[in-house]
Amino acid sequence: MKTIYYYQTFVGLDKLLTHIEDIDVIIVSSIHFDKLNGEPQIYLNDDLPYDEKFDELWMQTHKASDQNTTIMLMVGGAGCAYEELFSDFEGNYKLLKQLLEVNYWIEGIDLDIEESVKISDVKMLINRLVWDFGDDFIITMAPVASSLQHDGGSMGGFNYKELYQSDEGTYIKWFNTQCYNSFSQGTFKAIIKNGYPPEKIVMGMESGQFDKNTFKTALNTVQQLSKVYPTMGGVYDWEYLNAPPSTTDPSLWARIFKNNVSRIKED
Repeated sequence: MKTIYYYQTFVGLDKLLTHIEDIDVIIVSSIHFDKLNGEPQIYLNDDLPYDEKFDELWMQTHKASDQNTTIMLMVGGAGCAYEELFSDFEGNYKLLKQLLEVNYWIEGIDLDIEESVKISDVKMLINRLVWDFGDDFIITMAPVASSLQHDGGSMGGFNYKELYQSDEGTYIKWFNTQCYNSFSQGTFKAIIKNGYPPEKIVMGMESGQFDKNTFKTALNTVQQLSKVYPTMGGVYDWEYLNAPPSTTDPSLWARIFKNNVSRIKED
């Protein structure tokens, strides 16, 4: 079962690096595109990803990668990243490819599509990533839970089931499912009932929705699900900055999930 952090507020990973074995994936967030004087530009949040302010970020993620933690890059989220990306796909994609090649320890891309796009454009992006980086390159997606519980529309305007069952869908390694306000056994079971394999589903929680008490409920939810679905994909937290239950050490989130759920499975 994977433990995954989204990492957008770059406060430093010093505490996590002391027990890096507890975290499987770190997803650096988030990439957007724009134009400057008519030329395509790529941004990590509000700045160029090569800005010196990110030196520690790239150094620490490289170090984590050397210790077998998978480093990924999220594209999208709030904003119009995909509208801009697809408006000049060749120009923008070239910048994304270059960033992945420079930071060669990045092993995958997470597609968080929260704006209307054409499913054909999503397929084009997936195919290009596979063509350029190979079948082992990790491609994940971040739908809201309802998009997998029910077939039909989504925040991206396309049908996830249609995409999942297409040729391009075979390249989606897993879904980082936004279970915000719905982090429950019922949510996970409804997704599985709708035809998605347990190993493809990672349940996502939002830090601010949990304190040290409600976090125990979330942990119990994953423990119980892991008994019913031993191949469950895992759990993620948005975001590392204030991951529960500790208000001073967000790295404990990964240690608690990894140790407690692993022990349940062994028993």
